[in-house]
Amino acid sequence: QVQLVESGGGSVQAGGSLRLSCAASRFTVSNYCMGWFRQAPGKEREGVAAINVGSTSYADSVKGRFTISKDNAKNTLYLQMNNLKPEDTAMYYCAGGCANLDRPWYEGLRYTYWGRGTQVTVSS
Repeated sequence: QVQLVESGGGSVQAGGSLRLSCAASRFTVSNYCMGWFRQAPGKEREGVAAINVGSTSYADSVKGRFTISKDNAKNTLYLQMNNLKPEDTAMYYCAGGCANLDRPWYEGLRYTYWGRGTQVTVSS
């Protein structure tokens, strides 16, 4: 079965950086659009970034600070997060397999497969 496994989360101070990874098995990241979502306690899940053939998309709140990328050879999706802010604190999820392309990139229903998440905590 398809598995997406996130890693790279942790605790950092404001202004710091983290790189999240999403390792895929039985799923070829080069073939599909993928995305990163996050959910903070008491808040709804929100789309952070997405990547498809030749294009990337970002939430306004992370533009210029986060970068989504794929390493096809490693079959892994990444999210480089720089200049982190306390409001970036959340559980971060990897998603892939866009079965519902009529949905915008930031809607969870666009994606078929999900990882279990990795926690990012940013202190001020």
